[in-house]
Amino acid sequence: MGEARELDFNRYRDPERVRALLERIAELAGDRTVNLMEVCGTHTVSIGRYGFRSILPAGLKLLSGPGCPVCVTANRDIDRAVALARVPGAIVTTFGDMIRVPGSTSSLAQEKAAGRDVRVVYSPLDAVELAEREPGREVIFMGVGFETTAPLIAAAILEADARGLSNFFVFCVHKLTPAALRAIAQDPETAIDGFILPGHVSTIIGLAPYRFLAEEFGIPGVVCGFEPVDILAGVERLVELVRTGTAAIENAYPRGVADEGNPVARSLIDQVFEVADASWRGLGELPSSGLKIRSEFSRFDAERRFDTEVEPTREHAGCRCGDVLRGVIAPPACPLFDRVCTPENPVGPCMVSSEGSCAAYWRFRD
Repeated sequence: MGEARELDFNRYRDPERVRALLERIAELAGDRTVNLMEVCGTHTVSIGRYGFRSILPAGLKLLSGPGCPVCVTANRDIDRAVALARVPGAIVTTFGDMIRVPGSTSSLAQEKAAGRDVRVVYSPLDAVELAEREPGREVIFMGVGFETTAPLIAAAILEADARGLSNFFVFCVHKLTPAALRAIAQDPETAIDGFILPGHVSTIIGLAPYRFLAEEFGIPGVVCGFEPVDILAGVERLVELVRTGTAAIENAYPRGVADEGNPVARSLIDQVFEVADASWRGLGELPSSGLKIRSEFSRFDAERRFDTEVEPTREHAGCRCGDVLRGVIAPPACPLFDRVCTPENPVGPCMVSSEGSCAAYWRFRD
């Protein structure tokens, strides 16, 4: 069985298939300008790793979008997390990338260095276990992510409820991908001809939530996987749809994504969360673009539990992460890129996260 899986995996890196796809894309694109946006941070990393931007036709642009959950978290929410870390006796837990994201004047990493109890966990269930081991302390998990991670955090809240824990809380800053795509489709500064839709998110939500792109805006979208053939097959199909003027939402990743998504995971999200307005870096306040904890689980809501004073929000001068996330500029166009802002000294979150556009461009810039 192991050998069969490896052979199947290698299919998606087949050099001959890659060459044929590149030739077909060049034929379809011709001399026209085509702007495609990859929505997923993992796609951004894969596109950089395989050097696709350097070998695709000159007029075919792959623009990075709001696909990194760490990157789209607004400065105000980082400042709230910092304020929670300053609650006496509290333990703040988070995924690794989030700890280094700078807020207005501090970050969770700086708070940890100053003596606050900030810990990196690999799963929200780790935070539940910690709360059970430390009954005398309040454990706060920073719930960041798109539809992919929301079921895990919903499950953690249900597990804390089943264990009768009164000291576990979630600071919920979850985002919903389709709302961001609507904002970009309406943005007068962007001119997106097609969307490379995210494979991970689509495993949960399926295809239906994207159909408004085709029906309302006439923009096609194709769900793609992450191997070279996956990405190029999706790009080929998107360029063909653009060339023929066909607005459709299609699935080029059927081995990973069912058209209907995962109804069990969506049910879990609906049980614990409800849709709410949310603030996005670069996109601002978007209606019905986030999740909040339902009232029946409000005892686990960190924002309701802790009355913290959050400092005035201040954006970092010169940082254009917001424009990168909207696809208005590529990372090298930011005046701070590779000058002031590097992975060792990140000014904005797009250079912090391993899936951030700036970090990917910096890593694969040569």
